[in-house]
Amino acid sequence: MTKYMQDGSRELAPYATKAEETRGRLIPESPSETRTEFQRDRDRIVHSGGFRKLRNKTQVFIENEGDYYRTRLTHSLEVAQIACAVSRTLNLNQDLTDAISLAHDLGHTCFGHAGEWALSELMQPYGGFSHNEQTFRVLTQMEHRYLEFDGLNLTWETLEGVVKHNGPLLPEKAGETVPASIAEFNVLFDLDLHHFAGPEAQVAALADDIAYNTHDIDDGYRAGFFDFEDLKSLPLFGPILEDIKRHHPKAEKDRIMHAAVRQVIGSMVTDMMDSTRATISRLNPQSALDVRKAKEPTICFSFAMQQNIRILRDFLKKRMYGHSKVNRVCAKSERIVKDMFVFLMEKPECLPNEWYAKVRGRETEDVFKARIIADYIAGMTDRFAVKEHRSLFSTETMV
Repeated sequence: MTKYMQDGSRELAPYATKAEETRGRLIPESPSETRTEFQRDRDRIVHSGGFRKLRNKTQVFIENEGDYYRTRLTHSLEVAQIACAVSRTLNLNQDLTDAISLAHDLGHTCFGHAGEWALSELMQPYGGFSHNEQTFRVLTQMEHRYLEFDGLNLTWETLEGVVKHNGPLLPEKAGETVPASIAEFNVLFDLDLHHFAGPEAQVAALADDIAYNTHDIDDGYRAGFFDFEDLKSLPLFGPILEDIKRHHPKAEKDRIMHAAVRQVIGSMVTDMMDSTRATISRLNPQSALDVRKAKEPTICFSFAMQQNIRILRDFLKKRMYGHSKVNRVCAKSERIVKDMFVFLMEKPECLPNEWYAKVRGRETEDVFKARIIADYIAGMTDRFAVKEHRSLFSTETMV
C-alpha cells in the first residue's frame, strides 16, 4: 500500500495509528481496493441514516428557531474540521480522526441534552441511558444497511475511539458499571476499556471541547443572550475582542464576533498542539499502543487553558444554558419525550409496525421493551418527535 493510501502521502508519527496495522473488524471483510480501512469507516458513517438525521437534531437551539444556529450535524462537521487540522499537523492518522469525530454524536437524542436528560431519568430502572452508549448501539446494532451484518461493522480502532474518546471506562473506580451494550460487545471484541484511546480519538475529544465552547458563544451572542461587554471578563474572549475592536474600530459587530471566534479557536488549537508536543517529548511514545497504555492523556491542553475553558463553561451555563428561553424549550422537549415513553411502555402496540415487531411477544419484559422504545425515541429528529407526539396525543389528528 502506498504512502498516499496510508494518509495523504505524509509519513505518520511513530505513535500514530496505522491503517495497515488495524486490529480488524468483528466480522472480517475483504479489503477495499480504493480506500484504507479507516477511510472506509468514515464513508460508512457519512452514508448512515443516523448521520443524516443529525441535520435536524438540536445542539442548543431547536433547529427551527433559526437557520444559522448549530445543529448536531454542523457541530459534528466543525469538530471533524478542527480535529483533522490538528491531526494533520501532529502527523496522526487524519482518516481515523475524521471517522471518530463524525461518529461521536450519532447517539444524541432529539432536542439535544434535554432529550437525553429525559431518557436518562426514564431509563434508570431499565439499565440507564447515555448518548455515548446510544452512539455505540447505532454503530454496532441499529443501522440496517448491509446484507452481512447489523450496524456498520467498523474497525476496532474507530469503535474504541468512539467509546473511549473521553477517557478509559473504569467502572470499578466510578462505582458504576460499563453500559450493557458496550459490555456485551466487549466480550466479543475486546476494546481494551481500561486504557486510554489512541491519539486520534484524544484529538477528537478536545476538538469537541473547542467546537462547542466557542460556537455556543457565537450562537448565544446571535440569540441576544449576551453582548461584547458581557464577554470582557472571559480570559479567552475578552482580550481578543478588545484587540479586534482596537484595530478595526468601524467593523460591524457580527464581523467582530466571527473574527473573535476564529481567533479563540486558533489559540485553543495552538495551546493543544504545544502542550501535546511537550507531553510527547516527556512520555516518548513509540507506538499508538504506548499512547493507550500511558498513565495520562497524551493529547492535552495546558493547565492555564483548562482553567480558561472552565470559566467559559461556567459563563455559558449561567448566561445561555440557564436562560429562560432555553429552559422553556427544554421543559417542553422533556415533556414530549416523557409523554411518548410512558405512553408507549403502556401501549407498545402503538409503535410503528416495524418497531412493534421487535417487541411483539415480549411485551411483559420491561427492560427489553424500554430499550427498544428508547432506541425509537432517541433516533427521532426534533421535528419528527413533535409530529409523533401530536399524532399520539392530539385529538385533531383523528379528524
